[in-house]
Amino acid sequence: MSDHSTSLSARAAYVCTEVSPQCPVQATTLGYYPNLALNSFILAAFVLAMIIQLVLGIWKKTWSFTTFIVLGCALEAAGYGGRIALSSNPYNQQAFETQICAIILAPTLICIGIYLTLKHLCLALSPSISRVRPKWYPFIFVPADVSCLLVQAIGGGIAASATAGDSTNMDVLDAGNHCIIAGIVLQVVVLLAFGGMSLDYWLRAKRWVHSGDVTPEALALWSDRKFRVFGLAMLGAYVCVQIRCIYRVAEMAGGWGNYIMQDQPSFTVLDSFMMLICVYLLSCFPPGVYFPNMNHRSKKARENDDEETRANVGEETQDDAEHSGFRSEKSEK
Repeated sequence: MSDHSTSLSARAAYVCTEVSPQCPVQATTLGYYPNLALNSFILAAFVLAMIIQLVLGIWKKTWSFTTFIVLGCALEAAGYGGRIALSSNPYNQQAFETQICAIILAPTLICIGIYLTLKHLCLALSPSISRVRPKWYPFIFVPADVSCLLVQAIGGGIAASATAGDSTNMDVLDAGNHCIIAGIVLQVVVLLAFGGMSLDYWLRAKRWVHSGDVTPEALALWSDRKFRVFGLAMLGAYVCVQIRCIYRVAEMAGGWGNYIMQDQPSFTVLDSFMMLICVYLLSCFPPGVYFPNMNHRSKKARENDDEETRANVGEETQDDAEHSGFRSEKSEK
């Protein structure tokens, strides 16, 4: 019999509420005491990233992008708060449910912020070279991402209900686990689709820029150093989220309490640090500074410029008509 099976037997024989000789830490789902100092640092780092995003978002008025990144950071912070509580009592069921649900769901919200950038990238360079009308990108990826969120949330709720009371219903727990895995796999697929469409647009834009048909404004944006840095930051954030999701699929596939789930270093590197790198890339190279086309004021300014242009064209047309009429009257005389 494996150590984990022995641990489950121990939990079946006793109602475990804290670590004791009858209820060893190895019998918990995580199988270890989460490191207090490490998780406190990670929580503080996510709170700091959230504050940075909030300040920059209000300053530059990147409302949609900022909202989803801030919500994602807040969920991450809540999850690591749960892990801090588990560091003193690994049998704290409420803390376990908080950390598992919050840390699993948070990246889904952060992904929405990343997805929003593709629409504005296409609008800024050239909407005509995109295979899909830019305005449709959010309508494709945001609902798909929300679907991932809902599937994972349902799985988390099912898993939490399995531990209600004095015993654990393993069938219900496994059903919740399978639901969470399905949601994460769906998220990997959505991320791959987004990456493929982004790469396709970048390759088409690259050919278009070198074709000679590019507008001066688009060429200036393409050559702008800040724009390139922003693109690399988005790429880095995307890769980090994808690595984290693939790790989570492997972790959850082995069932609750498997050897991957009970390995704290792999969780720290492949989930905690990946998401920290992701949110700090998004915070240190925000669109409001490095890609002002996502700035609310810039969008409003462009709308005003378009209205002014249309008004000027209308005035010129009216003036031309008046001059034409004046010349006709003069000719008749």
